[in-house]
Amino acid sequence: MAEEKEIKMNRKQKMKEYLKGWSPYRYKRYYTFAIITLFALIIPWITIDDVHFFLLNFDHKQMHLFFTKFDMQELYMLPFLLIFGFLGVFFLTTLAGRIWCGWLCPQTIFRIIYRDLISTKILGIRRTIQNKQEIVKGQYGKRVIAFSIWSILSVIAAANFIWFFVPPEDFFEYIKNPNEHNIMMGTLAVIAGFLIYDIIKLKEDFCIYVCPYARIQSVMYDEETIQTIYNTHRGGRIYEKDQHTKLANTHNELLAIDENNECTYCNSCVRVCPTHIDIKAGTQLECINCLECADACTEVMGALGKPSLITWTSYSAIEEERKAKFFRFRTIAYGVALTASLIGLFWMSSTKEFMLLNINRDTQLYKIKDDGQRVTNAYKFLFQNTENKDHRYYFEIVGNDDIVIQRPKKSFSLQAGKKATKIVVLKTNKALIKDYTKDTSFPITIRAYAIDDKERVTVERASIFVYPRYDLIEKSRK
Repeated sequence: MAEEKEIKMNRKQKMKEYLKGWSPYRYKRYYTFAIITLFALIIPWITIDDVHFFLLNFDHKQMHLFFTKFDMQELYMLPFLLIFGFLGVFFLTTLAGRIWCGWLCPQTIFRIIYRDLISTKILGIRRTIQNKQEIVKGQYGKRVIAFSIWSILSVIAAANFIWFFVPPEDFFEYIKNPNEHNIMMGTLAVIAGFLIYDIIKLKEDFCIYVCPYARIQSVMYDEETIQTIYNTHRGGRIYEKDQHTKLANTHNELLAIDENNECTYCNSCVRVCPTHIDIKAGTQLECINCLECADACTEVMGALGKPSLITWTSYSAIEEERKAKFFRFRTIAYGVALTASLIGLFWMSSTKEFMLLNINRDTQLYKIKDDGQRVTNAYKFLFQNTENKDHRYYFEIVGNDDIVIQRPKKSFSLQAGKKATKIVVLKTNKALIKDYTKDTSFPITIRAYAIDDKERVTVERASIFVYPRYDLIEKSRK
């Protein structure tokens, strides 16, 4: 007994010395989760002049991006935003496999909160976070408490999601009269209900059977993609390449294959895996790159004074016994495309117009008045003030002194965020062209501006002025 105790103490001391300064991936993931959670909760509340960092406001048909407000007519940067999102996923997958799943995905964060924090650390329903395969029996009182806590958090998470579409300042006004906002309240209930079912009942089966990302990731992998990998050269090959047929079922059988095999067959990596796989079988669809197995193996092998058999690296790096290559053609290409889309997104967002103007012509092309001395064209101008302050607007014809404004004679005011429709009549008192065969369209440029801030709030729109056949002019003079 004394000898066994001394051996255990020696192992602990050796592990302590070997792992000095080592920080488990688990803690790094917790820090990442905390940052993401705080970011998601805080961002909807941060505004500058009542404009959010990011908001898709369905109520007001607006998008807020980088504290700039865009109306539906200005969503020309939306393709760049979508391209940036897709390229970001492709880049991350090519570079580091399913790092999104294990480190950034809300599903994973919620499962960690419920299983590791609430059920294990706070309530003690589970004995240890090192065994994800443990089947919980009894403890119904504690399980009800865990269910209640998570239900409250699910409602908060659902509300947080909605805040990116309905700003918090509107959200809390709407919930005072829930019957008047059935869609929002229904969405809140559906999302909260799904989160309760997903995290408590569906669990990691969502990652395995539901999430489409797991199905498309494999086509983005190459031999240099960083993954969670068991080193068969050191630990020994336990499975055939079909990942189902075992070559060894015990440590002794593994040593019988090759006495240099280092795997102790402790199965700590299996017990800790949240998706219930054996990483020793190789890369599998269910692996989410959480690296819990790497932490477990590091502790076990650290007691023996050896490095972990499970690491975050690439297959080529293991085969060639070198460090993984982060910079290669595919990642550089995705990085360049990602940078280009981000630059495009910033550039498009910087071209925001501080007022909108749509010009529609009247169905009647022109009118001939004053015995052919005057020709008029009618238009319908739709103005929109996209700023957070009131402005006074007017407009002018650019580059054509023969065409002038007949109506309206005066400028008009428009409140912040409001629209106004103005009937505009342009006229000419000159014979622009003497063409007896057809009507003639003259291109014109209309410049609209805010009188109180003309240098900044100015837009130009192209349109046409139609001048009639000259025989109609002559006929009107008789």
